[in-house]
Amino acid sequence: MPFLTVADVLRLPVIAAGVPRVAAGEGQLGRAVRWVHVTELLDPASFLEGGELVLTTGMPHPSDPAQLRGYVDQLADVGVSGLVLELGRRFQQASPELVTACRERDLPLIVLARGVRFIEVTQTVHALILDAQGELLRRAQHVHELFTSLTLRGAEPEEFVRTAADLAGCPVVLENLIHHAVVCAPAGRTDGLVLEAWPRRSRTAGTPDRAAVSGPEGWLVAPVEERGSRWGRLLMLPLAGGPSFGPEHTMILEQAATALTLARLTGRPEWDRRAHSSVLLDLLHWRYRSRTEARLRAEALGLPTTGHRLVPVVIDHADAPPPGDTTVTGHLAAHLQTSGVKALMGDLSEQRSGLLLALARASAWQPVVERVARDVRAAFGENVVVAVGPGVTELSQVTRSFREAEQVADAIGPTSRSRPFHLSSDVGLPELLYSLRDDVRVQKYVERQLGRLVQHDARHGSDLLAILRAYLDAAGNKSIAARHAGLSRQAFYQRLHTIERLLGTDLESGAQRTQLHVAVTALEAQPPSGSGTPR
Repeated sequence: MPFLTVADVLRLPVIAAGVPRVAAGEGQLGRAVRWVHVTELLDPASFLEGGELVLTTGMPHPSDPAQLRGYVDQLADVGVSGLVLELGRRFQQASPELVTACRERDLPLIVLARGVRFIEVTQTVHALILDAQGELLRRAQHVHELFTSLTLRGAEPEEFVRTAADLAGCPVVLENLIHHAVVCAPAGRTDGLVLEAWPRRSRTAGTPDRAAVSGPEGWLVAPVEERGSRWGRLLMLPLAGGPSFGPEHTMILEQAATALTLARLTGRPEWDRRAHSSVLLDLLHWRYRSRTEARLRAEALGLPTTGHRLVPVVIDHADAPPPGDTTVTGHLAAHLQTSGVKALMGDLSEQRSGLLLALARASAWQPVVERVARDVRAAFGENVVVAVGPGVTELSQVTRSFREAEQVADAIGPTSRSRPFHLSSDVGLPELLYSLRDDVRVQKYVERQLGRLVQHDARHGSDLLAILRAYLDAAGNKSIAARHAGLSRQAFYQRLHTIERLLGTDLESGAQRTQLHVAVTALEAQPPSGSGTPR
């Protein structure tokens, strides 16, 4: 990082010549040195702004412990980076009272056993500081151009956050106002380490008006706004055992927060829904490295997992294009927000939305799912298919349950969509054949069994396929089938005889009737074609 610390100054030859020894504040040597100030005043605070390394010979230091403590308090209150005391002019060693006062305020106290030329110290350090500031300005210009480029090409929030994390080398998290981690860029660490107990930890860090360190963990926090009001915030987490945040960290976070604010001005990006969709897809395909990482990522978005039943729901709206600009996912979000149900919701594909409900184990899940299903079908039409997977208690089991819900959604054809929602127990022979409608083997089977009959109907305008369907539905009872077909028994029998001749089959055979029943059901599951024949 292009800034000078107290530790850096102590390593300079001009200071090392004085044989420096750290007498207090050993843990604060990473403080940034903004300037060097030489003073022998007893009340130097009025001439300081914070961040200075104060050089003194101690000539005017009082012998009264109370006055000496007041002197140290002034320096600590104004925020100096450290105090350097040169021995030999008045003191042969630092007074115990001075050391104690500095330790109480955790203020770095450096004692020089040998005399040095303060003018050389200031010239050397100031030159380095100016060089560092110049480098910081050049770095700031590069960072500004980088985020401007991302903004102009409409980058997604994940890219802004990941770029900030890569530049700073620290984890960066974008969260909304209710402390849900919308985007997390762990910068080499796992999400689990970053997001552990996220909502609780995040609430302990306040939000300053501009980028600043906040909270007990020393997070760097910057607000993200939308049209003049607070939308959320961007947080940078320090690395364990790493250096404290410096000017470059602050600059990077401010630039990223500004870019995110501008991105929200360009439209109304649904970042929360994108985050939900990302987690749902990661659960569906199980892209997590551990169960803990999956749990923490879901909990960081407000989904309780411990002690809850997790119910996956797949909503297929391929045959029900949304009216206007309303999306199924957006409608779900509004519905669940008013109902108070905890859930993740997002797009699984262009034609499907996913929902992961977190319900109390003692509560019934069916009424909740039915309300959701009826609401969606009322808004988007009866062609919407709502499929439900088995409820599970472990997040690692959600993948299998979601897969089962997808299989149910694949099986529910247009003739089976009367129910609000469907389970695996609703998948019978028609649904199974509907899910296999694109299988070439099924299509060939239909062609072998019924091809000649369908071609005869198309050529002669007859209704033999409908007659066969009525006969099979009546389980081979010709009288009932004739009545349902609206034909006399003699006319019906003649048609059955024609069917047997065309297909080369015996309709009295239960096995052959079963084969034909499967073929007719599979044919009805096939999409309509211009020729009226099986594909």
